[in-house]
Amino acid sequence: MPDNDSVTQTNNSTVIDTVCLHIYQAILEIQEQQRELLKEKYRNVLWQAPHHQAIFLGKLKQGLSQRKNQQALLSSVQNFLQVLLTPDYFQSPSFTNLMETIRASIEELGGDNNSATSLKSRQKVIAGNDKNLQPPLPIVPREAQEVDFTRKQDEGITILLLDAENLQLDAKTEKFLVGVCNYPLQIKIAFANWRTMGKQDIEFHRRGYELIHVPAGKDSADVKMATVGSSIFVHYPTAREVFVCSSDKVLTHLCNTLQTHGLTVYSVCKQGDELRVLNNNNGDSQTHSLIPQVEIPSLEEFITQLQEIITNEQNHQNHWLKLSKLSQLYKNKYNLAITQVVTSHFPGKRARDIFLEYPAEFVTHQPVEQSEIYITVFNQFPSAEAAANNSAHPTQVKVQDIALDKINSKADLEQSIVKIVQSLTAPSPGSYIDIGRVASEFKRQHGQTIKDTIARLQLKVKYVTFLHSCSALHIKQQGTVHTVAIAR
Repeated sequence: MPDNDSVTQTNNSTVIDTVCLHIYQAILEIQEQQRELLKEKYRNVLWQAPHHQAIFLGKLKQGLSQRKNQQALLSSVQNFLQVLLTPDYFQSPSFTNLMETIRASIEELGGDNNSATSLKSRQKVIAGNDKNLQPPLPIVPREAQEVDFTRKQDEGITILLLDAENLQLDAKTEKFLVGVCNYPLQIKIAFANWRTMGKQDIEFHRRGYELIHVPAGKDSADVKMATVGSSIFVHYPTAREVFVCSSDKVLTHLCNTLQTHGLTVYSVCKQGDELRVLNNNNGDSQTHSLIPQVEIPSLEEFITQLQEIITNEQNHQNHWLKLSKLSQLYKNKYNLAITQVVTSHFPGKRARDIFLEYPAEFVTHQPVEQSEIYITVFNQFPSAEAAANNSAHPTQVKVQDIALDKINSKADLEQSIVKIVQSLTAPSPGSYIDIGRVASEFKRQHGQTIKDTIARLQLKVKYVTFLHSCSALHIKQQGTVHTVAIAR
């Protein structure tokens, strides 16, 4: 019977999948035990990684599925191996054993017993290295040969091991760790009894972690982490750095083990409100605050916040506030220091400067015998004597009622803002003033912020953008500060 009439079950999925797995397992064993038999380009491939495994098996199955009989399939297997392995491999017992295993699987699952050329004769041709015979062209698609599923040794990767029961890492903290290491963070493994961790497993999985479950019990996660971590240099030969994330000292042995194998080890633990990262190799350490960073308000919002605090104190008969008292109240309410906001908007300025530079929004007084200023937001300025004696004799000052002018259109809003700019720049026509002062005066006159007014009118623009659209105004920007003047 001709060869092309032999049983064709060799291309069914069961046979092909079995052959592919035999080859894949052989490559893993070669990399672990006889790496020199792999061609240099493929020696440092993370073959056991799911991504590379999928590529390898996919390309291999694609090529082998085209073969219709045993002989053609065996030839294709050898061609594929020639792409990855050096000639020494084909003279080794490992090659003979692999081919015999594959042939036995084909015969058992596919029933092809009529190959035109025997396996042993085929092996003899390769082992003899007959120079008169040209090796057959690989049936693996050319793009498969050109795909570089390698990660070169000098590139390396970083691995993160996390005891999720002992230490929590959010996305921002993880980003900080990425900035610490010198190689890309590609492998992340979290250990925990996930039954007791609520829905945290979903979050970690979403962020690309490999999750390892451990039974309930003290130090279960640490023990498992030490067991898995102590052999990562075998499973991930291109690993160069490792984060060991746990506040338990029982993992010191793991850190020492990894260091002896040439890896840079970072011990990551929580200390109070900070995360401490220690480079065990050179002793360098870095810290990262775990306290959520408060967003710095815009200048308009900041002035409004201060005015609201002062107004609230006025309702309790405290008409003048020391700067220190105001700073404390602001810190308590917004978890942010006045100095932080001032420095953000006006680098090099002091907290008191914000009140001195906005006389239309704040009234200040500094007694001669004192260094600290008093602040208020009254529409009718109280006397200096009242401010100086406030702590002992609070002065009753009546705040004028504010007429709430209605603004019902974009034109109304623009006209109101232009009038305010004209009024504030009247002492020095043509001068520029901070748009925050304009916003504060607008709120004082209309009882509503410009931002809220824009939203009420459904204009769908930002405050600064609206000012740019006003033909009667001219806007300048210096750093983060915008100033406005009447257009000439």
